[in-house]
Amino acid sequence: MVDTSITTTPVAIADREGWADLVKRVNDLADARGWSKAEVSRRSGIAQGTLSQYLSGKYAGSYEAISGKIRNWLDQADAVEELAASVPVSPDFLDLGFAQSVMSTLAIAQVMPAMVMITADAGNGKTMAARRYVETRANTFLVTMTPHTRSIHNMLAEIAAEIGVEEKSSGKLVRAIGKRVERVGDGTLLIIDEAQNLSDEAINQLRCFVDNYRCGIALVGNRETYGRFASWGQGDQYGQLRRRVFRRIRRDKPSKEDLTAFVSAWGVTDPKQVEFLTGVGLKPGALGQIDMTIKLARLTAEGRGRAVTLADLKSAWANRDVETA
Repeated sequence: MVDTSITTTPVAIADREGWADLVKRVNDLADARGWSKAEVSRRSGIAQGTLSQYLSGKYAGSYEAISGKIRNWLDQADAVEELAASVPVSPDFLDLGFAQSVMSTLAIAQVMPAMVMITADAGNGKTMAARRYVETRANTFLVTMTPHTRSIHNMLAEIAAEIGVEEKSSGKLVRAIGKRVERVGDGTLLIIDEAQNLSDEAINQLRCFVDNYRCGIALVGNRETYGRFASWGQGDQYGQLRRRVFRRIRRDKPSKEDLTAFVSAWGVTDPKQVEFLTGVGLKPGALGQIDMTIKLARLTAEGRGRAVTLADLKSAWANRDVETA
């Protein structure tokens, strides 16, 4: 357990008015959040030495100035907590049709082992399904790529950092990662999310983990990732890479069944509301658009002390201003 205890020394100096109450509030917040004194210092923006002296009643400077900073920080923390508590919570992971396809494909990649491609536009739930797989399966890793990780070296550095490999020598990095993801038991799996950010050379490097360490590889990304496959000719240097892809699945838009199940999970039953939200889910952003639109509509309705109406949903969608012509 993190030590958040703070010694409070009674003091009776005019400029320390309210000091004891503030110390108690800091203690209570630190205990509730499991924050150390260093974390309280970081979050409040007050130097750790100054904060420690203030909280112990041994500060030689102006208590009024520090008290003001702490009071403002605590009030802000309370406001943020209140706002966070008011935001509707999204449904837990749903075993939708596309999620089942994603997870079965990941299982194939892990067991065989093999390289697979899973592509879908944003909001279809591919990343959520991948995270769920990692949460429920042993010897699996999920690493998210960015434009910065496009090259082989940067990709390997990101993978190493995520899976806990510490190797400063770039020449030994591939071997160190390989030993970490090498097949054990029923197999290992390395899931690469946002794979569209990788160069073809970087993806070809991932193939080596399948060949040399028998680790399954799953490339998860948008439709650009899917299109990469067609660009890998049969006879060029990427022919081996093309042949290594065991299975591809693609989803541009969610199925009607998945949309209906997702809306239902939010507790929406009114036919007109269901119809409207289903239409929202067919737009770019898919399930994510439904999720955010319902949240905004509920915040509005709950603030007025009533249930969500169709007008609230339409207003939320319009106010989000995310639809392009």
